Formats: sequence, structure tokens, C-alpha cells
Amino acid sequence: MTHVVVIGAYGSAGVAVASSLAEEPNIELTLIDDGEPGGGLCILRGCMPSKEVLSAGAHRFQTRDDHRLQGVPEVDLEEVVATKDEHVASFAEHRRSAVHELAEHEDVELLRETARFVDDHTVATDDREIETDYVVIATGSTVDVPGLPGMDEIEYTTSADVLDATEFGDRGIVMGFGYVGLELVPYLSEVAGIDLTVIEHDDAPLDEADPVYGERLLELYREKFDLEILTNALERRVEPTDDGGVRMEVERDGREETIEADELFTFTGRRPNLDGLGLHNTALEPEKGWVESTMQARDDGRTFVVGDANGHEPILHVAKEQGFRAAENLLAHARSEPLEPYENVHHHVIFTGLGVYPFVRVGHAEWTAEEAGIEHVSVTREAASDGVFKTKDVPEGLATLVVGGDGTVLGYQGMHYHADVMAKTMQIAVELGLDVRDLPDRAYHPTTPEILDGLFREASARVEK
Repeated sequence: MTHVVVIGAYGSAGVAVASSLAEEPNIELTLIDDGEPGGGLCILRGCMPSKEVLSAGAHRFQTRDDHRLQGVPEVDLEEVVATKDEHVASFAEHRRSAVHELAEHEDVELLRETARFVDDHTVATDDREIETDYVVIATGSTVDVPGLPGMDEIEYTTSADVLDATEFGDRGIVMGFGYVGLELVPYLSEVAGIDLTVIEHDDAPLDEADPVYGERLLELYREKFDLEILTNALERRVEPTDDGGVRMEVERDGREETIEADELFTFTGRRPNLDGLGLHNTALEPEKGWVESTMQARDDGRTFVVGDANGHEPILHVAKEQGFRAAENLLAHARSEPLEPYENVHHHVIFTGLGVYPFVRVGHAEWTAEEAGIEHVSVTREAASDGVFKTKDVPEGLATLVVGGDGTVLGYQGMHYHADVMAKTMQIAVELGLDVRDLPDRAYHPTTPEILDGLFREASARVEK
């Protein structure tokens, strides 16, 4: 009998591992999670509650931005948060029930306790020590607050705090303009009406995209949400003001500027949640590269680390896929069989512009194809070129298709209405390696994906030449 301990059993990655191993013969499974009430990061504090609150802002924004409509609705923040809490509680209960059903299997035990390592393969809980053959760490991530001078002297608001807040100040400073900031900054502006100053370290956000997307996003945010975005700026220090606010020193173009506001928002990302696990009692050293592509810890082949905890890519679908692959590799390792690496096609969706103008990237961008030395053709189309976007009064945005010299679809980027929906179609095209010349002229009732048809036609013509 092979014994496996999963630490973080309620999260997406942990559930994927547990569900894969629960019915395996000769596997004894101990699931451990001390989350309260439990349900996993994505459900409780991540993608699901954030999309709940963003949707309220999206409805207001589309009404306000549509010249055909009169009046701007008020958003009831207390109702927004209450509705979010109700839905999240239901989602979390569903997740817990699924784990509890797994625990009813023979040779599966669930412990609602805190786990910590005693040595490489001994895990202690509240009242016992468990010697095990394999450990899977699936403890997710936690907010990452930067160690900026003065941070310990002020109060600040994290992304998790925003999801529960029903009151805000009049002015705010935002640190962090990555995934989290790009989604929550328009929410704060649209729903809470905050006068925001955003600190952006580079020329533009969206590092993973071709430069035009970051530039267009800056235009969209400045024009549609009236944001002040300081580019090529670095935070130097913060301090409290006499009236309970915050003062920040920022370096920009070699000069220091002072910004004051009522509130500081720290949207500076997340880090692996490994505190309190007792990793110092093991051979594990959680630094860059500490988890292999097989999901095994570099320093111990019988420890697997999945999801946000490994620091590879903090994305929900990636966490699930890593969990399934880790379970497969754990069984292979136990049988002394070869292990398979986890590889995925780049597939990101960021609900920019309150999800009205989301950004997606599937597979290669133009710059990544160039960096990889791949012969390719790249074509870009404006959303405004397709009448359907105008009729829906969402004319902003653009999309780019990257195909190989032989016509193989390599990647898609889009920042426009319903780009998130089109990402699945383009993921299939990329993963199956379809030839772009086989895609045009497939009839369907005209909808927003007409933008794809335009890209397919142009790219096909370019490949033929």
C-alpha cells in the first residue's frame, strides 16, 4: 500500500490530485486542509468573487458609456458584496461536498487540521504524526505585500480587502498594475468613484502582449475611466499623513514626485503560501526552479508541488492540469516508470475594462514567435472594422493572429468585447495545429466572432503569397 498525503485538499489543484487518486487500488490517501470554511482560493478569494463584483461595474459602465441611454445607475456596494458572499458560499459548499464525498472512499481520510513537516516524509497535524510515502503540497498562494520603506507604518488595502469593502475614500494610490490591478482598478473607479493614481513601472502594462495592446489599454483606461496612470514610475517610500491618509514618494524620469491620497491599494500579486509548513525540516528549498516540470520538488522526488504553491503560473486551469499530471506522475514514480512533464499552451484571460474589453492571449504573440525564431505571419484587425461591434456599442479594441509560414495557427491575442469567449475556439485551433487556410468561409449566423473570420482570410492570403 502506498500512502499519499495531500496538504491543501480543498483547492483546485489539491482536488484534482485527490480525485485522481481516490479510487486507485493500493493507494492510501490522507487529505488535509485547515481552511475556514474551506473551498479553495479561486472560489473564496480569487477569480470567482472578483468576477462577481466586476460584473456590477460592467453593467454600470456599459450604461454610462452608451450614448443611446440616459441616466447612470447607482451601484449598491452592500448589495454587490452580499450577493457575492451568497454565491461564493454556495460555490464553496459544493467544493467541500465533493471533497467530503472523496473522503467516503475506502482508504481515504480527511483531516480538517493544520499540517507541517517534521521531516522529509513525516507530516504532523494537531494531534499526531503521519509517516507517508509521498506528499503533495497544494497550499495555494497569499497576497504579496512589497517591503517598501514605510509600509509597516500605514494601513493599506489588498485585493482581498477590496472584494469585501462597501466603503472607500475619495482618492487612492494603486501599486501593482498586473493581472489583479488591471481588473480591480476600473472597478474602483466605476463603482466606488475613487480618484485613482496608478503606478506603472514600464512604458505600458501587459508584459505578455505585443506592445500595441499595452498602449491601447492605457488609452482605454485613461479615456473611459478617467485614470491617472504614471508610467516609468517607481515607488520609493510611503508614510502616513496627519489626516490618516498616505503619502508616497515616486521616482519618475529621474525626478521625485510626491502623491497623497486617502487610501493605498496594493495589487502587487501573490506569492506561494508556504509559511508555517515547516519546510526547514525537509530538504526542500523553495526558491526559483525548486519544482520540476514533472511537478516533483527538485530536492525530493517523492514530494510534488502543484498549483499556485509552486510559483510556476498562478492560473486556475493550470492548477487543475498540474494536479492531474502530478497524480499520474506520482503513480508512475511508485511503479518506477518514466514521468511526463506538464506542458501547456499559453492561455490567459484578463478581465480588463471590467470584462467588457477583456484581454486574451492563446499561444504565441508576435514577439514570442520572433524570440523563438519561428517563421511566421502576423495580422491584426481592429474591432471597429466589424459592424457587429458598432451595433453593440462596443467598438473599442483589436485582435492579432499569428500563423507559421506553413499556415499553422500559432497564437491569438485579442482585447475586445467577447474576446474571452473566443479564446476557447482559438485554443483548439492552436493546440490541434490547424492550418489557417482551412478555417475561412465556414458559415454561421453573424456574431462578434466575425473578427476571427477577417483574421483567417487575411492570414490565409498572406500565407499563399
